[in-house]
Amino acid sequence: MITTPLTGRELECLEWVSHGKTSWEIGTILDLSERTVNFHLRNACQKLGVYGRQHAVAKALKSGMLPYSVSVTSMSVIA
Repeated sequence: MITTPLTGRELECLEWVSHGKTSWEIGTILDLSERTVNFHLRNACQKLGVYGRQHAVAKALKSGMLPYSVSVTSMSVIA
């Protein structure tokens, strides 16, 4: 169970991860440093109780924090 809600920036970073973007690419898109993006992703992982960015995206999707349709495009590229 998630006790601390994710911030808007943490969710935004997870959304870009779900599209297959790297921390550097996310930083460029959001006008943040790569280090700041990693900070937000680490915080999201900690709040979600997971250890990796892909696991964080999966848990956020399963919990309804990210809409499932967000990752459909990136999933079809992988398949």
